[in-house]
Amino acid sequence: MFRHFRSDIQAVFENDPAARSRFEVVFTYSGLHAIWAHRIAHPLYRRGWFTLARIISQVSRFMTGIEIHPGARIGDRLFIDHGMGVVIGETCEIGDDVVIYQGVTLGGTGKEKGKRHPTIGNNVVIGSGAKVLGSFSVGDYSNIGSNAVVLREVPANCTVVGNPGRVVKRDGQRVGDRLDHTQLPDPVIEMFRAMQKEIDDLKAELELHKAREPVAEGELRK
Repeated sequence: MFRHFRSDIQAVFENDPAARSRFEVVFTYSGLHAIWAHRIAHPLYRRGWFTLARIISQVSRFMTGIEIHPGARIGDRLFIDHGMGVVIGETCEIGDDVVIYQGVTLGGTGKEKGKRHPTIGNNVVIGSGAKVLGSFSVGDYSNIGSNAVVLREVPANCTVVGNPGRVVKRDGQRVGDRLDHTQLPDPVIEMFRAMQKEIDDLKAELELHKAREPVAEGELRK
């Protein structure tokens, strides 16, 4: 366990340029505290001390804003950066050297039994707000874009963006169209644009109707 603690601290320095000292990391990094609490709760959970393990995870959730079910399996050097709102489900499995940002959910899609949460490979980066939902795998060295909603398996060495998530790069090569994924469409803005277009069309139709009215009156007098 203490070997994990040392490697978890090292992962912070490798992934966060703002980390200044071990003292600061140990006492101020909530992501690290949540991981350590899990490393205590998980062995208890595996030994059948379910309630005690859940109590530890709930206290950790209250203190850090990060919810990791004690049944989840976490590898070495996991780094949770600005982790408020992160949720990791019971049957989730996370490999080594994974980076998770704020607001990520590694969850299920319903009330199914057994394995219902994702398996995350090694060296995976999951961006802020991403949702990875279901009992499938995300391959090694893959990247999940911010706010992506991933509902199916992701091969190794891929980049996934969008809702629903789709692969846009594989092995460094672009896949599919050349949409600029740094400017993904906003559904709310698109809705307002559609409404504005309908209003403009109605205005144009009304103006055309008004322009025709005098002609119709003159034809009646004749």
